[in-house]
Amino acid sequence: MRIRITSGRLTLSVVLLLYGDLVAGNEGICKTKLSHDVYFPLNNLSCPEDVSDNKSFIIERYRPAKKSCTSNFDTPDVLVFTVASNETDGFRRYLRSTDVYGFRDKLNILGLGEPWKGGNVVKYAGGGYKINLLRKALKDHQNDETKIILFTDSYDVIFLGDLSSIVERFLATNARVLFSAEAYCWPDKSLAAQYPPVSRGKRYLNSGSFIGYASDVYKILDTAPIKNEDDDQLFYTTVYLNEELRIRHKIKLDHKSEIFQNLFGAVADVELRFKGEEAYLQNIVYNTVPLVLHGNGYSKLVLNSLGNYLARAWTPDEGCLACWDRTIELDKTKPETYPVILIAVFIERPTPFLEEFFRDIYHQFYPKTKLHLFVHNNVPYHEDVVGDFFEKVGQEYLSAKQILPSDSVSEVDARRLAMEHCLLKECSGYLSIDSVAHLTNEFTLKLLVEQQRGIIAPLLIRPFKAWSNFWGAITDDGFYARSFDYMEIIKNERRGLWNVPFVSNCYLINATIIASKVTRPTYEHGDLDTEMAFAHGNRQRGLFMYVSNRLEFGHLVDPDTYNIQLTYPDMYQIIDNKLDWERRYIHPNYSENFNPDKKPIQPCPDVYWFPIVNLRFTKELVGIVETYGQWSDGTNQDPRLSGGYENVPTRDIHMNQVQYEQQWLYFLKEFVRPLQELVFTGYFHDPPRSLMNFVVRYRPDEQPSLRPHHDSSTYTINIALNQAGVDYEGGGCRFIRYNCSVTDTKPGWMLMHPGRLTHYHEGLRVTAGTRYIMISFVDP
Repeated sequence: MRIRITSGRLTLSVVLLLYGDLVAGNEGICKTKLSHDVYFPLNNLSCPEDVSDNKSFIIERYRPAKKSCTSNFDTPDVLVFTVASNETDGFRRYLRSTDVYGFRDKLNILGLGEPWKGGNVVKYAGGGYKINLLRKALKDHQNDETKIILFTDSYDVIFLGDLSSIVERFLATNARVLFSAEAYCWPDKSLAAQYPPVSRGKRYLNSGSFIGYASDVYKILDTAPIKNEDDDQLFYTTVYLNEELRIRHKIKLDHKSEIFQNLFGAVADVELRFKGEEAYLQNIVYNTVPLVLHGNGYSKLVLNSLGNYLARAWTPDEGCLACWDRTIELDKTKPETYPVILIAVFIERPTPFLEEFFRDIYHQFYPKTKLHLFVHNNVPYHEDVVGDFFEKVGQEYLSAKQILPSDSVSEVDARRLAMEHCLLKECSGYLSIDSVAHLTNEFTLKLLVEQQRGIIAPLLIRPFKAWSNFWGAITDDGFYARSFDYMEIIKNERRGLWNVPFVSNCYLINATIIASKVTRPTYEHGDLDTEMAFAHGNRQRGLFMYVSNRLEFGHLVDPDTYNIQLTYPDMYQIIDNKLDWERRYIHPNYSENFNPDKKPIQPCPDVYWFPIVNLRFTKELVGIVETYGQWSDGTNQDPRLSGGYENVPTRDIHMNQVQYEQQWLYFLKEFVRPLQELVFTGYFHDPPRSLMNFVVRYRPDEQPSLRPHHDSSTYTINIALNQAGVDYEGGGCRFIRYNCSVTDTKPGWMLMHPGRLTHYHEGLRVTAGTRYIMISFVDP
């Protein structure tokens, strides 16, 4: 399928009509008695009895619509029929399109709330039940030669135009009955040769959509009995191939998709286009603009993607209009009315920045008295962090349950247990969140609940990368494919609520989906991993999965390079998880260094002093080098250097010895270089070069001081790693030419000064304790 934005012909009606009744205003909505209801019931909220008892009750809340632009054609008497047993996501989309184009009052839904008797049409031929339902419904109209009947499937159909336009085009065909056409002869390929030849267009009948006069349609339906489990398309095909019946009832096929567009076998025939604020579908092969879109066969995922835009679901000017459907607003002053949610946390692999992950969970703006907490930790390394979280705040939640690594519960079993726990606690919703998902927006959970979808995920991406927690499309064998709008979505160039074939890492599921054995998510399917099995199962069950980027919700951490064999492994994540690294380790006042109203501190001439990292950084860097422990001996002989000789030796450990050289060079580029360019005006070198990056240790009984010297650098940085007057006595740096000393150094603050010629300096004597500093000779 080729997708491009262009101009073209379009006849659309854009009136949005409310269907059902809106109850409870902004306070929430009432839960119906339907087992397949997908709304989050709010506590202490009463429903009118007539609403609660109405099987087909659907609550909708639309944004105000614009004026209709329907055709001026005088619509004859028309009835629209469809068959739907359950109010699925696809059925709601279908209903929405009838509302958008203003003919909901013409719609007759057959079989709603009754068991489906047409066989498993997903896997096998079937659907005769639809014919029997329609025949019964048309019995009173069997002799009406002027009334027009429009029949379509519902779960995989979207209307793209108003009813008058559809009828107008039908009348132009001079047919009594017009069926949609497709590229494949199904379900009996042997009948292909019996079809009349077609010079141009799709040759074969598709029964998912047709229009005709009531008398002719009824006579076709009454030509022969059909069992509920027999195939409806074969039934209509047999009628069409009967030349006598075809001529008698003037049966034709919509070969060029003037009205009906079947997608299977024709995905490459269509383009999504925009004209003004309207999205429409152009058939580029036959130069037509279809009015009824049918995702038949294996084209349903393409239909879902197109459905994100069509029928005024999304427009370039107004954005996501469909986002407003069924939404509610939780009243922050009435926390007792919030639905109960179970937050299920899964730590299945070593994950960086887990403390921040739990902090974001805790800070969600949602009453703890309405939250259950379930944590499956499969990583012994993380037991301390998880245990600390439970000890400090676990009692604030409605309940808190932890599964430890020693419990030896597999991920699949843990996810199943979490869902059972949700049902046991009578939750309304189930938030599944993996340890890589950081919800930095504290309103994420509240916003997801208010969106009122069966399965909805907040858009999360790995910062500065195209990796996200959703797929916009999948290949035929079920793996990732990039959709036409993927990059626009992850860049937030298009904001909205997107029906997608795969979500992972963080999603909210309505508990009614979990409660039903038919729709309950599964995490096992063949050799698929749990994420792919989850999405695959939902697609097979016809459950829509939405991802929202209406706001910024958070991001994903990248665990691929996280090595828990290292001392303080999070320190090593500066490249792969820069955002989280900065959040944990950079000094809180770092950004103030660039305040134009703030003059940089100069304790000595051309010596600048900046806050750059926090105390946690300094303690962990000291911990890394002390754990490594192989300090140089302070002599001139140094086998670590290329020449084996150090002119001004110190007791030190180089960053390459602790596998931190690459990370430190990145630190120089991202955090030190901007400060250098701020104060040493006119000097640019990106990236900075540094061959000497090392932590120095001063002790009275080891090496207490350093003799006067120049540094082999354009400029040098010196970061204090512990506290003068607390961790050690004495120490500091004296710039001899200026007779200026800096002795009251602060942990995490960086001195920056020229290296050669002007700033001859010495390390002052440490008289007690141990002093640590981090040194880099930049641009030697």
